[in-house]
Amino acid sequence: MKDNPVHIHTWVPLTIQDEEESLLGIVKAEAEFVTDSEGNTWIDAIASWWTMIFGHRHPELIAALNTQMAELDHVMLAGHIHPKAESLSKSLLELTNFDFHKVFYSDNGSNAIEIALKLAIQYYQNHPDLSPRSEFLVFSNSYHGDSIGAMNVSGKNYFNRIFSDLRFPTKEFPAPNCQHCPWGKLPNTCSTECLDDLELTIKQKNYVGIVIEPLVFGANGMLFYDKKVLVKLRELATETHTLLIFDEVFTGMGRLGTAFAYQKAETKPDLLVMAKGLTGGMLPLGATLVSEFIYKQFISKDPYRAFFHAHTMTGNPLACSVGYASVQLLQESGLELVKQLEVSLQSRVEPFQRTLGKRIENVRVMGGIFAFEYKETIAEDEYLNPVGKRIREKMKEFRILLRPLGRTIYITPPYTITEKSLDQIFLALEQTLLSIAESD
Repeated sequence: MKDNPVHIHTWVPLTIQDEEESLLGIVKAEAEFVTDSEGNTWIDAIASWWTMIFGHRHPELIAALNTQMAELDHVMLAGHIHPKAESLSKSLLELTNFDFHKVFYSDNGSNAIEIALKLAIQYYQNHPDLSPRSEFLVFSNSYHGDSIGAMNVSGKNYFNRIFSDLRFPTKEFPAPNCQHCPWGKLPNTCSTECLDDLELTIKQKNYVGIVIEPLVFGANGMLFYDKKVLVKLRELATETHTLLIFDEVFTGMGRLGTAFAYQKAETKPDLLVMAKGLTGGMLPLGATLVSEFIYKQFISKDPYRAFFHAHTMTGNPLACSVGYASVQLLQESGLELVKQLEVSLQSRVEPFQRTLGKRIENVRVMGGIFAFEYKETIAEDEYLNPVGKRIREKMKEFRILLRPLGRTIYITPPYTITEKSLDQIFLALEQTLLSIAESD
């Protein structure tokens, strides 16, 4: 199907609305593969925006959905509870070894972030011994979603610059970046100099919270940083009675090799946000995990201390049922699959670098992420860097689905991907980048 975004009825997101843009029509999917309307099979190398962690149409997830459909499709969660919501909540808390106390559901990562922000603000309103606060500390290369609140705690960038007049007060700091440390430090010589300004700031004024993607800044370039940054943030947050909020929409559900990134970093936040892989990509579901000390400030007969926030489809039984099955898969085999995937990706770094030489830089692997930068000097910090689109279009010739972040190219495949498919992806990448380099 060679439609373009102008001539169809659907407004396709993150796509230039122009007649010269072509759309790929997808009609079927299985494992790491999708099939287009002309019968061609493609490898989904980014797990459909990092969601299909067990591949498309995993039989255990389908079985959970079918079973639930025969019992209960939906009931509003306000004033009600149903078995699958409670089962999933318990399983998520068990996954954190009960580092958290409650689970608040939504239907996507942006909404889950909004909930965390509102809970944080109201926590200070409710607390008898703390004064109200309204401002968050955020990082330049962060991305937390496209709704107004989530956009506000993201770094000022191409996603949100048009809506800058809608921003509520935040204090933004340069994002930690251990590939290109502005202080010229290596992880073994780093003393978290990147947090010096934040440390001075947080001690001069009361802030609601620090919002950060733990260990990896995802949508703004797959930037990796050392866990000592999170350890330092935890110390500063505790010292100043500031809430620490981790956005694990991307890193949660095993992507870095542990159930959550905070466990890999050995640093517990006060609020944790998750979505994407929660249902293995099958249905929309987000969750905000809440520490007990925060929840206690909402226990009251006074309705003005209650948290009045809900979405119509909050805790949908179908989504919760699939989410529960997804968590079981993660525990049974998923984490081991990520460890195997990390070894496989790591083994490809040296030959990949040897083949492409100086055309690429910063080749890196963490858990189920393989990322690098193509050496392109035009608008190198921009998501809209044209080289990203060139690479994406060239990879289509090999039937590989990629979505580069500007000049940053990454692979985040399903944990279940085969070695054969990985071989095809890397061969296609090598040929694509060599071809582009020769044409420049």
